[in-house]
Formats: sequence, structure tokens, C-alpha cells
Amino acid sequence: MTLSDKPLTTESFSTVFSSALRGQPCAVVGLGDEPEPLPVASWTAEADADDLAILAHCDGPTLDIGCGPGRMAAALADLGHLVLGIDVVHEAVGQTRERGVDALRRDVLADRLPGEGMWRTALLADGNIGIGGDPEALLARAGRLLGPGGRVVVELAPPGVRRSSAWARLQCDDTLSRPFRWAVLGIDDIEPVAAAVGLVVQDLAEHGGRWVAVLTSQESSSP
Repeated sequence: MTLSDKPLTTESFSTVFSSALRGQPCAVVGLGDEPEPLPVASWTAEADADDLAILAHCDGPTLDIGCGPGRMAAALADLGHLVLGIDVVHEAVGQTRERGVDALRRDVLADRLPGEGMWRTALLADGNIGIGGDPEALLARAGRLLGPGGRVVVELAPPGVRRSSAWARLQCDDTLSRPFRWAVLGIDDIEPVAAAVGLVVQDLAEHGGRWVAVLTSQESSSP
């Protein structure tokens, strides 16, 4: 993807991400040496075999955190789960609802959510462990959303990827989003991060080159 040489304007994250969800080529800048194109085409498609393998780790009523356009939430509903998607971007919530799935515009770190303390699964797919730039804070929040015996299903970067946190922006053509904090967390670092917030790794799995961890509370994992 070649970024525009036009003078850049700045808009909110929601505005720029909405443009991406409507099909405008978009990249994230600030997380690496080069802009990284957003894989929006895969997010707006139907769930594939690897997605379904990841979703097989979900159990019961599931909260899809950062649901985007609803690919994973819709697949969960098709599998018979009660599911709610949440996202901070209105366009994402709208596209999720168009798939026939309940979704709300909510910030997982800042807003009160339906069913707090009762969800069986909190899902963080497609790199959403990066939300807020602080994996400990995000996993602690996800843990508080769960009922007894609940789990966090989190997709992670592959082995060898070092943990990082940075200010990033989205760029669609000549428009930049305002900076937002984002983290990258790999499979190598999940155990100490989970332990710091009272969670333990119950399972690690790889599906088509994508890595996922299943986390539960230390209390529910005790003999």
C-alpha cells in the first residue's frame, strides 16, 4: 500500500476506521518501521476454518470485545452461542447488527457493560489484546466480566514476537486518525501477564499460524 503524498488531515479514530470498514484502503502507522495495511477484507468476510477453530475454545454466552464488523460474533451466533459484540466505532456496531447479531457501542475499559460478572467467555480476537496499550489492564477487566468458571479466549502474536506498546494512528489516503495506544503481546509473554491479574493459562493452541490462549481465574483452576 502506498500512502498518499497529499497534505494530511486529522480525524477521530472512529471516523478513519469507519472509512476502512466501508472499503477504503487503510494502514496502521507507528507499530513498526513501515505502515501495516489493515486486513479489513478478512474482517468483513465470513469466518473461515481458522476462525472457527479459535471459536471452538469459547464456552457458553460470549462477549466479543472489539467485535469490528462482526465476523466472529456472527459465527458464534451460528454455532448457537448467546453473543454480544462491543466496539467503540459506530460503523462496526452497525455492520455487526446487519449480520443479525446484538452489538453495542461501548468502551470495554471505560463503560459499564451488560451482564458484568456473568459471561462464560470474553473473546479478544484479531489482535484485540492491544486495546488500550496495557494488556494487564485489559485482561483484568475481561476477568471481572466473567462469571464463575468463565474464561478469556485471547489471540496472541506468534512465538518470537516481543511485547511492545506504542502510540499508533490509522491512515486512509490523506487522513490520519488521532493517536491511540496499542499493544502487541505474544504467546511467549502471556503467562506472566495473566498471572499478574489473577489468571492462569489453561490451554495454548495454534490454528493456521494463529495462536490462542485460554485463560481462567486462579481460583477456578485450583484443585
